[in-house]
Amino acid sequence: MPKNARLNGCLDQIDLDFVEREATPRLVMKLGIQLHLAGLSLSNTVSILEIFGVERARSTVHNWVHKADLQPEAGRSPDHVAVDETVIRLNDEQYWLYAAVDPETSELLHTKLEPTTTKVLAQSFLTELSEKHDVSDAVFLVDGSHSLQAACQRHGFDFRYEKHGTRNSVERVFREIKRRTICFSNCFSNADAETADDWIKSFSFAWNQLI
Repeated sequence: MPKNARLNGCLDQIDLDFVEREATPRLVMKLGIQLHLAGLSLSNTVSILEIFGVERARSTVHNWVHKADLQPEAGRSPDHVAVDETVIRLNDEQYWLYAAVDPETSELLHTKLEPTTTKVLAQSFLTELSEKHDVSDAVFLVDGSHSLQAACQRHGFDFRYEKHGTRNSVERVFREIKRRTICFSNCFSNADAETADDWIKSFSFAWNQLI
């Protein structure tokens, strides 16, 4: 599918039901949301909107993204699921990001931001994943995370240790999220963990549309 068709499809899926009285044309709002999630900083996004004669603050675009409440599409039935956890910095504090990726398509299936990493939290993450997608017959690809290995065992999932190979897709996603959270500090400066978690879910939605 051509990339411009995917972009148009992504714009169509952005729901603006949260809008009550907003002077900005809805198509421009959708474009601003998509541009930011696709990789532009808030500053560059508002600069693009100015080309269309729309002047908005960076905080306004940030609020559009947050209120749109975008989520990765549920109902997948992947053959394999790559799961991992990594550290995300938020206001000089350390958080743990759990992520599940379909290595065949590189789509993000589920993410969750937690203040720490434990077997209980890993199990909760996999519970949420299984509620969104049919993963009962999937093979889980796990690296050295003992908590995720234990969680897979607790759920009765078939899993195997894999450091590289088909797991590279989840590492690619983590690299992009870390790049965004480091470079675009205005996304997360003075933001709470819930807002950051919402942003990552919105990023997941856009990632799945554009890969």
